[in-house]
Amino acid sequence: MTLLARERETLNALFPSLDEALAALPLMQMEQPGNPAIPLFREHHGPSLLIPRDHGGKGATPLQAMRVQTAIANRSPSLAVATTMHHFSVGTVVEMVQRKVGSGFEWMLLQGIAKNNLYVASGFAEGRSGAGILNSSMKVERTKEGLIINGSKKPCSLSLSMNLLTASLVIPKDDGGIELAIATIPAETPGIQRRPFWKSPILAGAESDEVILEQVSVPSMLVSYLGSPSQLDLIQARGFLWFELLISASYLGVATALAERCLKERKGSPGERVTLMSELEGASAALEGIAAAMTDTTANEDQLLARALFVRYAVQGAIERASARSVELLGGMAFINSPEVSYLYSAARGLAFHPPSRTSISTALDQHLYGEPLVIQ
Repeated sequence: MTLLARERETLNALFPSLDEALAALPLMQMEQPGNPAIPLFREHHGPSLLIPRDHGGKGATPLQAMRVQTAIANRSPSLAVATTMHHFSVGTVVEMVQRKVGSGFEWMLLQGIAKNNLYVASGFAEGRSGAGILNSSMKVERTKEGLIINGSKKPCSLSLSMNLLTASLVIPKDDGGIELAIATIPAETPGIQRRPFWKSPILAGAESDEVILEQVSVPSMLVSYLGSPSQLDLIQARGFLWFELLISASYLGVATALAERCLKERKGSPGERVTLMSELEGASAALEGIAAAMTDTTANEDQLLARALFVRYAVQGAIERASARSVELLGGMAFINSPEVSYLYSAARGLAFHPPSRTSISTALDQHLYGEPLVIQ
């Protein structure tokens, strides 16, 4: 058995020579601002991963996408985290097209992304202290031509390399109600600024700085109105599924990079190495189960999202245990002498910081166990 054989086979099938090109780049170089892997991924048509083939993309299944992200994270954690945010945005648009939700321009958007290898940064609302992950921080004003948007997103991965920014919006209606929508904004639109935000050296190559919108004008044709609450719930659920699957797979790839070093150097006893691989293989199999369920058209989306969250936290625990065990087996001198070992160990913990946190969602998941609908606020 070769570690990551399935994942690298999938990556090579979809993007020939990309893995080889990433392997040739020094890890620490890819983890710095100005990450050379981000333009390399674009050159290999990586942004088209989730876009259907009839729109010019690779048409990857959830299982294929999961394996691609694990293989990429094994080479560069920052690239995997950054591209997960892109795929999350694109996957949400794909779900809108497939369910005929929005203004109708979404299929043209997908074609443009695939044809021109465009990066899409995610301005969707997510974890802010004291606020729900679905509460948008963007302030919106209607005009005859479209919308005026003010606000910011921090952190916002791919802030420097993005071609487009997607933003979730709560739009006031004339009758006093609200309407939910997604705006797609060209990155060079007047009023968009970038401000340094990410101060940690860990995952610094993901370009996760602040994106500020000041009086940004968005024409109506670039705004997708989501319609009824039932349609909104479905689109949000599918978007969360893509995010939890791909971000979990990415950090699993980081942990596997540490385990790979143990296997190559035959560190520990056979029993210790088998225990280590059992953690990683179990986590991978659990994610593969969610990926397979995402293609089941009869699946209950509420139950599937709950399953995905339970699996995400199980994978999170496996990553923590496997990473700690790998570093212990590699030994103190490896930790002292190799910045890569200590870096990967720190980077692998990042999954715990992505929303929703285990603490914030525990009550909702517990209530779901007793038959209540899953409510993510």
